[in-house]
Amino acid sequence: MKLFDLDGKICVVTGSSRGIGRAIAKAAAQAGAKVVISSRKQDACDLVANEINADLGEGRAVAIAASISSKSDLQHLVDETRRVFGKIDVLVCNAASNPHYGPLASITDETFVKLFNNNVLSNHWLIGMVAPEMIERKDGSIIVISSVGGSLGSSAIGAYNITKAADLQLVRNLAVEFGPHNVRINAISPGIIKTDFAKPLYESKDASEAIERVTPLRRAGEPAEIGGAAVFLASAAGSYMTGQSLVIDGGRTINGDS
Repeated sequence: MKLFDLDGKICVVTGSSRGIGRAIAKAAAQAGAKVVISSRKQDACDLVANEINADLGEGRAVAIAASISSKSDLQHLVDETRRVFGKIDVLVCNAASNPHYGPLASITDETFVKLFNNNVLSNHWLIGMVAPEMIERKDGSIIVISSVGGSLGSSAIGAYNITKAADLQLVRNLAVEFGPHNVRINAISPGIIKTDFAKPLYESKDASEAIERVTPLRRAGEPAEIGGAAVFLASAAGSYMTGQSLVIDGGRTINGDS
């Protein structure tokens, strides 16, 4: 058994035109998978798919745009993937949004609902579209990108953290439901990773110094450092792991000296 081999697997990654999603898609392709690049904008998806095909050979990646806020878009993503590749073996729910920075008292109802819809309900939709074929096949891996924020309070991103906590419970509950069918579902909980999405948390001098002070590895993470964890969870190496969250945060959440 090749523990980290994804040869012959079809992997769909949402929010994969940049950042963590892009890194996961590239890592999966390097491990042998054929990957579906998806985000809101088709041209951005095309760029990443073309990069992978140029590096690893034509046909290793396709680009299918979809907005996570649209159930019909997500159904099109699933249907088109099946049309092109015939199946879905690995689903990575990475796309999310965070339109609000500040205390909970300052968030509008509309924004709070949007956060839940994009970060929790969309995952529920997409998993519901993909899981039946995995259950029928008795094989599949689903990965939800959560956050260490799902276990922490925050005066700046509390609403986002609440949705990420909900994602962790979604994973735990579906692991119980899907486990008897040999379908695994796990989360990855990154700390602060150098992406455009997280720029407000690391780009200023004060923020950067704070990260260095409280993180044992003394730095923010890089997107590529999440890709390997996804390959582990998607492959035979992670075949007895379900309902769990891999925390990848440079040691931030275990640092009692912070």
